[in-house]
Amino acid sequence: MFLRSLTISIFFLILSNPIFSNDIKSISASFETPQVPEDGNADDPAIWFNKVTPESSIIFGTDKYRGIYTYNLKGQIIGFSESGRVNNIDLRSLKDLNVNKFKTFIFGSNGTNNSLDLWVYSDDVIHQSSLNNSFSLSQMPHISVKTNFLSYGVCAGYDKKLGLIAFVTEAMGSRVQLWQYSDNALALISTFNNGNAYESEGCVYDDENRTLFISEENERGVVRAYKLNNELSFNKPIIIDTREGNITGDPEGLAILKINKKDGYLIASSQGSSTFNIYQRHSPYNFINKFSVTSNKIIDGVSDTDGIDILNTYLNKDFPNGIIVVQDGENTGEQNISKENFKYLSLKDLIIKLDL
Repeated sequence: MFLRSLTISIFFLILSNPIFSNDIKSISASFETPQVPEDGNADDPAIWFNKVTPESSIIFGTDKYRGIYTYNLKGQIIGFSESGRVNNIDLRSLKDLNVNKFKTFIFGSNGTNNSLDLWVYSDDVIHQSSLNNSFSLSQMPHISVKTNFLSYGVCAGYDKKLGLIAFVTEAMGSRVQLWQYSDNALALISTFNNGNAYESEGCVYDDENRTLFISEENERGVVRAYKLNNELSFNKPIIIDTREGNITGDPEGLAILKINKKDGYLIASSQGSSTFNIYQRHSPYNFINKFSVTSNKIIDGVSDTDGIDILNTYLNKDFPNGIIVVQDGENTGEQNISKENFKYLSLKDLIIKLDL
């Protein structure tokens, strides 16, 4: 009798635990961008926050065969830069203490030149253009440095010791480079291997916790965390999750949902199941839950996601708590041609649905 009661108790404990539950929570997109042309391939978004007029914030989205699109918060195209095969994109906005104004630094991993590209703009310039519903990056970046490998992923950060930095990952290889920006130049300060990865793309840097999160694709399917130390040694990675755990197929896009300065969540695209995994932002990086993006009456669902980005601040009535931008690997409904685009999700919907 005791064993039977114990078995029943364990059974109901498993059912109530989100790790074991098949009841995946879902939300739907509020807006979407046009799908990219047939010769294009949408991949990675980055959100620029307009501190003066939040409703005029803009989204950068890469077409990794052609260049970089700019979108408004309705998903409408407001600009395009024929900047080459820019696969991933990330940015940081920092205050220039010399003039007491903000500048935005936009990094791109460019497969055309196998380079790390950097665009630098005053926030005032982007703000004025966004008010006119128009902004495009220049075709040529302000700074471009050779990586000497096939440039693939990129993520930016502002580190309390190093200042403005960017990590670049290698296509068809395990190498990761760390670049530092100073005096209008980029300098390579470290190169390391992401385990024995065949290929790494998705990454995000947690500024406050000095942690690089990075995914490994293809043969293994692993998400790792590297704590940045003063010696710049990256020889003690922490494995967060694998295909033996909660990852299906490739782990791709990574983004941080901040709750406060150091707490929050790591969101990872689990491409094989078209879902998004949620982990603790800090060690031991426990798996918490997962969600999917399903269709509504107007916008189709999301599948096979590459890049994602998150901003958790008020933008407008559609995004009162912030926005999640995800790449959709197979947008449906436009002229019976399935191509990629970007979907906008309300962070409020996710917070309510998953009780975050």
